[in-house]
Amino acid sequence: MGPQLIVNSLSAACTVFLFAVGFAVVYEVTRFLHFGHGVVFTAAAYFVFGFRVWLGLPLFLSVPFSVALCALLGCSLEVTVYSRVRRRGAPSHVLLLASLGVYIVLQNIISMVFGDDIKSIRSGIVKEGMNFLGARITPAQVLTLCTAALLVAAVGLFFKKTKMGRAMCAVANDPALASVSGIDSDRVALWAFAIGSALAGIAGILVALDVDMTPTMGLRALMMGIVAVIIGGAGSIPGIALGALLLGTAQQFGVWKLGSQWQDAIAFGILLAFLLLRPQGFLGREVRKATV
Repeated sequence: MGPQLIVNSLSAACTVFLFAVGFAVVYEVTRFLHFGHGVVFTAAAYFVFGFRVWLGLPLFLSVPFSVALCALLGCSLEVTVYSRVRRRGAPSHVLLLASLGVYIVLQNIISMVFGDDIKSIRSGIVKEGMNFLGARITPAQVLTLCTAALLVAAVGLFFKKTKMGRAMCAVANDPALASVSGIDSDRVALWAFAIGSALAGIAGILVALDVDMTPTMGLRALMMGIVAVIIGGAGSIPGIALGALLLGTAQQFGVWKLGSQWQDAIAFGILLAFLLLRPQGFLGREVRKATV
């Protein structure tokens, strides 16, 4: 059971990690909890379904088209909703409520268009997983592990090596100083939504390839992503990776010992422990009160 537990934990952690990094990118730049991130996760899987079933496109074309649409959807939400609310000086809790409204509206649109039944974007016969060091690993899990490894490297390089990546880091660290330095915060926010939404979309597609999809699948992803960000530290990609790994391992162990109905309770138990004992997370910055 040990090797299988490790494989399942890594696979679960990878999808949580991709979603959580996208969520953290938006949060660090805009400083509000973007609940609409969860519906972008869901929309990606249904975009693929639409391309494959309605238009008859192959999977290798449906996936990049769907990820691009997710990035466009995130940017559209920023332009049409969030930036307008920010320009009126609304506090962060108003933005949070707006994002909750976005989630509910878009989830219901997905339900009306596609229906509430379980759908699949997989094709062909379901094959038995490959034997790897005593564990059964499915093609979907291999794809998830490889995709997460490539994307974490790409995201890290983007923030370290590109001008826009450094600008996003500057806005995240000190928005006022970044504005004085000539950085266009609105443009940076647009990039944050594009990148974050693309990552959420990729995570949603990977989950749908493994366990199928429903219009409400984004809610659980949203909860797990927020927990991973909090226990890892919002400003640290390695910290979020550790948070996702801890979450994935604890949940898979709980399924093995207690049953799947305990997964959410385990996740929020870990969250409460971190909030009480280490609120900044694994590698997050400790917030200190400023004095004037």
